[in-house]
Amino acid sequence: MDIFLALYFTLGLAAGFMAGLLGVGGGLLMVPVLTWAYAEQGFAPQYNIHLALATSLAVIVPTALSSLRAHHAHGAVDWPAVRRIAPGIVLGTLAGSLAAAKLSDGGLKIFFTVFLFYAATQMLLGFKPPASRQMPGLAGMTFAGGVIGLVSSWVGIGGGTLSVPFLTWCNVGLRRAIGTSSAIGLPIALAGSVGYGVSGLAVSGLPPASVGFVYLPALAAIALGSWLTAPFGARATHRWPVQRVKKIFAGLLYLLAVRIAYGLWAG
Repeated sequence: MDIFLALYFTLGLAAGFMAGLLGVGGGLLMVPVLTWAYAEQGFAPQYNIHLALATSLAVIVPTALSSLRAHHAHGAVDWPAVRRIAPGIVLGTLAGSLAAAKLSDGGLKIFFTVFLFYAATQMLLGFKPPASRQMPGLAGMTFAGGVIGLVSSWVGIGGGTLSVPFLTWCNVGLRRAIGTSSAIGLPIALAGSVGYGVSGLAVSGLPPASVGFVYLPALAAIALGSWLTAPFGARATHRWPVQRVKKIFAGLLYLLAVRIAYGLWAG
């Protein structure tokens, strides 16, 4: 157990820095590692991906708070946009996390793998929007939030991989989009944690130190590490060439996607 706690803490350090730097919540890194770690610990294999998704979302709560504070200090959070997109975010995330308990382990892994390939390609290519495009009205923002929340609940992320491209598509500057995404990640994480926690209460065969699908030892260790490093990542956003870092992170996502796809094929 001590080895895994050390692994979880180290994972938190990496995920927190990435969350602050790119506004992606760290779930894209956490979910594959947690799925592997839970299998190594001998947990029921049919629930490992559910546990990984739920724990990842729960970790994003303190990570998003830490990252949000740092981005807000730089004036990089568009609060009116956050308020307009939040209702759809909460509804979509709750619906997705409650429905996820009924999805198979293999189905969730396939969905997550496809999403990893999408996220990596989007980061690598960095599409540019027309200069005239603006953010939609309340109905459009609510719909966009619902889609972001739904997908985020099924891949265990804070939504940054969708919300950052959406905001930049609406001609929000990259650094401001990343800062705003850190705020959007908070309601996603809260709603997703509640949804997975409730939906897992009636499931038998889960680890004893868990609340629903949220595995508490991993949550505590990762949250501690991510809380420490998220502010450093947020500060680096305003100093580093972010596009270069995004390309490096895209390469990591491709590797993770190939690893999970190979495991599905080999299994």
